[in-house]
Amino acid sequence: MLLVKTKIGPSEIDSVGLFANQFIPKKTPIWKFQPGFDLKVDENKLTNLSEPAREQFLKYAYLNPKINKYVLCFDDARFFNHSDNPNCIDINSSDDEESIDLAVKDIYEGEELTCNYKKFDANFYYKMNIH
Repeated sequence: MLLVKTKIGPSEIDSVGLFANQFIPKKTPIWKFQPGFDLKVDENKLTNLSEPAREQFLKYAYLNPKINKYVLCFDDARFFNHSDNPNCIDINSSDDEESIDLAVKDIYEGEELTCNYKKFDANFYYKMNIH
């Protein structure tokens, strides 16, 4: 669940991105998994989906390697784009299986929010079309 004000818009990274809709100071929590709002899904549940629905799911979900489940953000957090030099990083939380994303620098209103998919998505190479 997003913890700051954001909006989606055109991205230079990948067609649509997530943008700050407020000033976000360094070390501010940006996102945290919220049970009952965000989803954790076993891979075997994807076999019940049509191929188009499965492709859509895989585009926006990430595969958490710690629990081997897909995580799908209910809100616009699914529009975070990848960067090797992100302005948001995931910090392991000791109280749950998911990380908390924090701003690693001051982020200004209108700036795209990015994260490093390699750090938390076991499907990074698939998602980035790297074979």
